[in-house]
Amino acid sequence: MNSDNLYKSTNLQKIVIASSNQGKLKEIQQLLGTTGIEVLPQSQFNIPEAEEPHCTFIENALAKARHSSLHSGFPALADDSGLCVESLEGAPGVHSAYYGG
Repeated sequence: MNSDNLYKSTNLQKIVIASSNQGKLKEIQQLLGTTGIEVLPQSQFNIPEAEEPHCTFIENALAKARHSSLHSGFPALADDSGLCVESLEGAPGVHSAYYGG
């Protein structure tokens, strides 16, 4: 099933972006711009930042999406990323935002 058919079969009209990063919000708005899906920032719902207690980017992204969806009542999209440096044995990984060296 291609993305157009998936959109039509789910009738998805609104999605919350689980991030306070304006760059991510703008990028996702551009990506979904032709679908007719309204992209909503989580700040519109006064949703606090979700905790990211997990050891993988995927688990943290899922936690953020669930958090925003529960607080807003809409489907949510999140991503999590960071730096995994081979010479540092994969560090800082999910702790990239807090890594000082």
